[in-house]
Amino acid sequence: MQRIGVFICWCGSNIAATVDVQRLSALIKAEPGVVYSADYQYMCSENGQQLIRNAIREYGLTGVVIGSCSPRMHEATFRKAAEAEGLNPYMVEVANIREQCSWIHKDKEEATAKALILIRTAIAKVRLDAPLTAGESPVVKRALVIGGGIAGIQAALDIAEAGFPVDIVEKNATIGGRMAQLDKTFPTLDCSACILTPKMVDCAQSDKIDILSYSEIEEAKGYVGNFKVKIRRKARYVDETKCTGCKACMEKCPSKKGLNEFNMNLNNRTAIYIPFAQAIPNVAVIDPEQCLKLKSGKCGLCSRVCGAGAINYEMQDEFVEREYGAIVVATGFRPIKLDNFNEYGYADNKDVITSLELERLMNAAGPTSGVLLRPSDNTHPKVITFIQCVGSRDVSGCGKPYCSKICCMYTAKHAMLIREKYPDTEVHVFYIDVRTPGKNYDEFYRRAVEQYGVDYIKGMVGKVYNQNGKLMVQGSDLINNEQVTIPSDLVVLATAIEPEPGVRKLATLLTASIDTNNFLNESHPKLRPVESPTAGVYLAGVCQGPKDIPETVSQASACAAKVIGLLVKDHLKTNPCVAHTDEQMCNGCSQCANVCAYGAITYVDKEFRIGGGKTETRRVASVNPAVCQGCGACTVTCPSGAMDLSGFSSSQIMSEVEAICKR
Repeated sequence: MQRIGVFICWCGSNIAATVDVQRLSALIKAEPGVVYSADYQYMCSENGQQLIRNAIREYGLTGVVIGSCSPRMHEATFRKAAEAEGLNPYMVEVANIREQCSWIHKDKEEATAKALILIRTAIAKVRLDAPLTAGESPVVKRALVIGGGIAGIQAALDIAEAGFPVDIVEKNATIGGRMAQLDKTFPTLDCSACILTPKMVDCAQSDKIDILSYSEIEEAKGYVGNFKVKIRRKARYVDETKCTGCKACMEKCPSKKGLNEFNMNLNNRTAIYIPFAQAIPNVAVIDPEQCLKLKSGKCGLCSRVCGAGAINYEMQDEFVEREYGAIVVATGFRPIKLDNFNEYGYADNKDVITSLELERLMNAAGPTSGVLLRPSDNTHPKVITFIQCVGSRDVSGCGKPYCSKICCMYTAKHAMLIREKYPDTEVHVFYIDVRTPGKNYDEFYRRAVEQYGVDYIKGMVGKVYNQNGKLMVQGSDLINNEQVTIPSDLVVLATAIEPEPGVRKLATLLTASIDTNNFLNESHPKLRPVESPTAGVYLAGVCQGPKDIPETVSQASACAAKVIGLLVKDHLKTNPCVAHTDEQMCNGCSQCANVCAYGAITYVDKEFRIGGGKTETRRVASVNPAVCQGCGACTVTCPSGAMDLSGFSSSQIMSEVEAICKR
């Protein structure tokens, strides 16, 4: 006979304001199997936990039901309290009466009635609960960082500093990411390269960090502590172990029509190239689409001038398989494409550029050596107009509904730098509103207006068109309540940012959750902001949501701390709520294995007695409990009902359904 205790939390007024917790506690006492019922203002507090512990001891409770907030918040707290009194922690059930009742209902009677149903449901389940024991799995003492931007670099350095080996997988030929393309950073106006390059060098010199540049994740299997990852190392046609970075090959290469991706395609590069001067690794790469030797078999000049003998035209993609205990995803962002924004004339006018293109034009290592020149005629622009929120906060379907967060600040940065270097240049900024949510950010924006005389115009731009060699920017001035047209020499678009397009494929490989905007979802926005719902996978930087460099670095270090905390353990406890097979019922159809996202199900041949001293060999499913994540997909797919889930068995689910239907 089950002896169940029910504990209902007020959650201050979060629950008690809408749910009559005292009446609810009294009603629950009449439920079969319930021997104790109580309510308390804060059940998660020390006093609340002690109340649970005392009741377990005094009433000999065999099961506990907590009516409180989401189990994502405090399930572990209540299970530890029960375990401290000798009760199996998996004999504790949490009924979510906050998010599912008090937060969505206004009528107290309605909310209380629903809360009663939910607690009855939890009681029905706990009656059929059985003690479960967590298993153990070993931990591979190595980490993987996917993405070599500032987030990936910082995470890798922190993990390596703790003494653990770490691999950085970067799809480009060098680490550095978007930050390497920037000229200055806000709000301090530090040189971006001066901040980033030492960290890149530290990565290259660390004996704990292996940089796998020009590489991509091909496959990923396994579970927290034991990930198996297949990495494609793309053929760069240059031997990394031999190349000295002397650039003799670049100087002699006759193919010079390749678009320079690092400079946002504003100039050309040779077919063999090193992306930028501080590139790590400082190794050339050949673009097979531009190389005459690879396309036609002719030329080969770079091979002849290479004193180190590093050029290898026969090089093929290689695959590397490694094991990791934890994975950090730091895949970064890209500016959105402007195909849907023809009103700004980006495709028709060379002098309409994006903010990232402006960064390269202003950079000393950029296509114009840091001299601000119009792309169309290489003349100095006298009037520059910035347009904010291009594709951000856009609910029309053309852009993105979210704020890109960094645009207001980098536009102020650009405006200040232009006015400081070219005082004779007029700078206008069209904005919806200025968002400066950071330390010294608002002061930075005010400097642009008050000290540097940047003309901020509150309003949106309707059209940019060419008239007599001038770019006419037509927009609204909402402060003065008038339409304005500003003849400009250069127009800069503050474009929205979005995750790198490959992140959706990566999310599938890692079984990570992704939102409608392709940002990776965190496990909990407040309590677990750097953890993905997949255990052992952590999120750093813009792959999780728009953010600036300081926030990115903070998040990367937070990921590293989580990874280190995981890797210091020799073994991890596994979730006992995993699938298992009734071998007598299994017909070996493979449907469960086909739907398993974690690869936890394999098949084995087993002998079964069929009577009369005879046996038969049948193919049956076998579940690896260390790999299984308890999602339940196999249980609902199995046509013979052979698969079941510990802690969430079919009988438990049906008992919950019956409790809900009971009036």
